Amino acid sequence: MASALLKVAVSGLSRCSHLTILRAHATTAALRQGIPGSLWKLGRLNHIAIAVPDMEKATALYRDILGAAVSDKVPLPEHGVYTVFVELGNTKLELLHPLGEKSPIAGFLQKNKAGGMHHICIEVDDINAAIVDLKAKNIRMLSAEPRIGAHGKPVMFLHPKDCDGVLVELEQA
Repeated sequence: MASALLKVAVSGLSRCSHLTILRAHATTAALRQGIPGSLWKLGRLNHIAIAVPDMEKATALYRDILGAAVSDKVPLPEHGVYTVFVELGNTKLELLHPLGEKSPIAGFLQKNKAGGMHHICIEVDDINAAIVDLKAKNIRMLSAEPRIGAHGKPVMFLHPKDCDGVLVELEQA
């Protein structure tokens, strides 16, 4: 009966939507049968990173004009950036500015003179399991091993070409 209702309910949906509903149904059925799910889980949005050509001007915008709490500017030489975090209550913005000639942000700003969104950061409960699983699913990583990020926790960047054009940073929760 339930499968007949499911077929009727999805008859007008696109092929992609149909597969999503069937996948959700199959996942729910698998959980009821005690089949283990993924060994790792996505958590909350930790921050959205914005590359800025002028760190002092960007910091002043968020602190002085918009009234947000901002951190001090912190150099992260291992990542080639300066960072400032803007507290928003439910998440943070990470302002990024180049540090050194080989900074990945310098290259980004050469292509985007006014700056712009650089990446999103999502927490995971087990970064090592996530890396193994995503590599098995042919998602490319931008480094061989996780590195320590701005929050002092392991991070890994996923290739934007494998993530619908978005640079995704995973951070250990």
